[in-house]
Amino acid sequence: MFTNFFKKFSKDLGIDLGTANTLIFVKDKGIVINEPTVVALNTRTGQILAVGREAKEMVGKTPGHITTVRPLLKGVISDFEVTEKLLKYFVERVHTGQSLFVPHPRVVIGVPLETTEVERKAVEDAAKSAGVREVYLVEEPIAAAIGARLPIEDAIGNMVVDIGGGTTEIAVISLGGVVTWKSLTVAGDELNKNIVQYARDTFNILLGERNAENIKMRIGSADVLDEPLQIEMRGRDLITGLPKEILVTDSQIREALARSIKTIIENIKATLEQTPPELVADIYERGIVLTGGGALLRNLDRAIAKATEIPVRVADDPLMCVVRGTGVLLENLALLRTIAIPSATDGDGIRF
Repeated sequence: MFTNFFKKFSKDLGIDLGTANTLIFVKDKGIVINEPTVVALNTRTGQILAVGREAKEMVGKTPGHITTVRPLLKGVISDFEVTEKLLKYFVERVHTGQSLFVPHPRVVIGVPLETTEVERKAVEDAAKSAGVREVYLVEEPIAAAIGARLPIEDAIGNMVVDIGGGTTEIAVISLGGVVTWKSLTVAGDELNKNIVQYARDTFNILLGERNAENIKMRIGSADVLDEPLQIEMRGRDLITGLPKEILVTDSQIREALARSIKTIIENIKATLEQTPPELVADIYERGIVLTGGGALLRNLDRAIAKATEIPVRVADDPLMCVVRGTGVLLENLALLRTIAIPSATDGDGIRF
């Protein structure tokens, strides 16, 4: 009785709880939230000062009693309490205007391939503590493949490379399941750190990660560009301690990113080596699909295609693929039943 009551006044949600960004899909509405996974806290009072984009603007600019927290590290929860507050904030924001009723939605959440049962339970517990009625977990590459409109239920090999903020998930999918896969922690955040390290080693400049991310987005690339780009790099001179600005080119930033890009490509090749030949033949014909925010790095598809000699394409709106996939699953309970990971909170598994 109460379950039906909550269903009436709660909106089913699909959530991509990412290291860098949290996206939420609302059934019958589409994607309504796309915010950085950052929370600003007052350490004296424990009060949340800002969440999402507003909190990210504070990174590196806060006084001693205010701290900015990224509660997910490499795709998994590193700060349970802050993750719970983050989810509660977003769930309540989705249900704004329903002040008479406490929202108790059903949610589908994407999780990395290499999560342990303890890590999956942490996601479920954080969601339930935030007021969620039912939680269903799905592997992110499968959700990304669904969001990229790949025929994952067919006996066809689909290769997805989902490059997020904290992890890169490489998966070959067939008949609704992952056949071979690799998960690595070289992803968007690591590329930012590469630029910070390059600035320190080459120019003696201490660069903030937000500035490094901006440089990556503005001129970063994985292969030679058709037209050269350049941008100002601003930071603190490590020798004088004073502000310093220099002009950097796309080739210099490409050099900074080269090792991490090579690691991703080598892992793609290693995954292909472990894949059954029939599926490799399908992938050779159909190509590799890139999803996640990292797929937006210029010419990454070209670099992977050169190394693997397989066609590579970037999915339409790659940042939205995982959350769009969770949204499709909200509409297709039969498919959700097939691919959802058994619940870590009880012995009965998935409940429908």
